[in-house]
Amino acid sequence: MNSSSPPPPQPQSQSPSPSPSQSQSPSQSPTQTATKEATKEATTAFTASLRSIAQTHSVALRDRARTLHDNEPALARQEAELARSTAALAAQNAQWGRVADLARSGLKEIGDVQNWAELIERDLALVEETSGEEEEEEEEEEGEEGDGRDSGSSEVNAEEDGNGNGNGNGNGKENNTKGWFSWW
Repeated sequence: MNSSSPPPPQPQSQSPSPSPSQSQSPSQSPTQTATKEATKEATTAFTASLRSIAQTHSVALRDRARTLHDNEPALARQEAELARSTAALAAQNAQWGRVADLARSGLKEIGDVQNWAELIERDLALVEETSGEEEEEEEEEEGEEGDGRDSGSSEVNAEEDGNGNGNGNGNGKENNTKGWFSWW
């Protein structure tokens, strides 16, 4: 409440005001005076109590407002730093995304190369099988067309059929490696 406001009006009795010829009785005068004094003291105490409560709360609010104003530059600095960190994090996130895309495409290429190698391996196995069957058919045809004499062409040692190591130290067994590395 405002301290300059007048005290609340006192209820007046319905009795007519005393005339100047009538003097107030001494018993009424001290009672009315005491009531007015008590009302005035109660109003003053109530106003002081309100001021005390307001002062207590306003001090706390002023301290908070002062703290907010004092910390405003630090908060602005932290906000700017957070914005920079967020932008850097977004850039790093985009960079990691590009690295992941590059790795994904590399793995896809490796998968494509593996599929390509498997296709070539199947084709080479088919060619080996076909050439092996063709050689067998040629050997059978040569055996049927021969005049019965042995010309020595059917005997092949390790040095002649390529299964040796070139200096005659082969094991005499044919290498039966299958797959696309067998020609290597």
